[in-house]
Amino acid sequence: MKVPEKYYFIIELGKALHIYGIPSYKIQTYLTEVAKTQGFTGSFMDSPTWINYVFYEDENSYNYIECIPPGSLNLGAFSRIAELTNKVIDLKIDNDSISNELKIIHSKTKIVNHYYLTLAYAFGAGSFSIMIGTNWISFAFSILLGGLIYLLVYLATKSKYIENVFESLSALVVTIICCLLTLVFPTFNLGLTIIASIIIFIPGLAITTALEEITSKSLVSGGAKLFDSILLLFKQFFGVLLGLALMTSLVDIDLTYHVSSMPKWTIFCAVPIFSIALLPIFQVRKKDMLFGVLTGASAFFTTVLLSGYGVLVSTFFGTLVVVGVSRLFGRISKTPKTVYLIQGVIMLVPGSKSFMGLSNSFFNPSTTTGSANLFEQVAFILMGIIGGLLFAGTFRERKPRKN
Repeated sequence: MKVPEKYYFIIELGKALHIYGIPSYKIQTYLTEVAKTQGFTGSFMDSPTWINYVFYEDENSYNYIECIPPGSLNLGAFSRIAELTNKVIDLKIDNDSISNELKIIHSKTKIVNHYYLTLAYAFGAGSFSIMIGTNWISFAFSILLGGLIYLLVYLATKSKYIENVFESLSALVVTIICCLLTLVFPTFNLGLTIIASIIIFIPGLAITTALEEITSKSLVSGGAKLFDSILLLFKQFFGVLLGLALMTSLVDIDLTYHVSSMPKWTIFCAVPIFSIALLPIFQVRKKDMLFGVLTGASAFFTTVLLSGYGVLVSTFFGTLVVVGVSRLFGRISKTPKTVYLIQGVIMLVPGSKSFMGLSNSFFNPSTTTGSANLFEQVAFILMGIIGGLLFAGTFRERKPRKN
């Protein structure tokens, strides 16, 4: 059955927002606003695997359900779709042009620069290793391993099998290589290098997004995404666990050894580099790059400046700063604040701490107290982020745009 033309744009818009990883509660409020501007009432439900659209006009209704695989975050596409939606709301584009605009947006997401992405993964891993306190040898190999991870990402696009086992396989490969490096370099930081190399895939942002949705009463979508992100974390940890089990049965490896010898000033370079490395990974548009880096840096340094007040307080105020800065930059650039908000929240999320807490629990039973403290910090960071978003009014209903 053919979709009525007057509903077609909203259905395609919802599908595009879903594909590019926008939180469900934002998709639902966004679609509701667009439906009102088109002169009819709409009710929408977005879940990780399907979208349900219901349109009401007078006594008639139209229902449309479509099954869609879970999407991946693409901030550049989201920014372009938001601009297209505003054109529709302001009646600056006709229905015939809407489909062409969406096709152009989809085609731009398929343009991949492997050189830039390799550098992004490499320097993202290297800069993160500095942020968590490492040494020069581990920093250098973090860069190399980050580049290797992108090779696996590329291979996953060519092989369905590699795509299915990617999280565990990447963690396994990195762990085996890191264990072999400890035999050659006595001062090599095993645990920190493993975490830095796979940091892009540790689902801190996914966990935070799931809790956002649960807080905004999108319980079905939020619950499913939370379970999926926790499962993803355990997939990665299984890869590390398997790699360490194989290597420790062959050679003697000290899992607790750690040497931090980087100068203090290096962290001031690592933070903006890490933010810059995320730009090509999320396909951020050129006009949004500078503001995105500034938002990420403001998030990190705010929490550092307030760290003396505890992780909960520092994360809470860091989130408030991120929301305020993202709104300011959104007004200046005419870009949805979510584009900047996500880049700021990434600098606050507790994925790496969760991973280290799991590692300590399994490999260092004598440090149970330390592991408990790590899990406590993870909980405080999550509460700080969600509390900051809540008090900053992020979950309030969108105000309709005026034509």
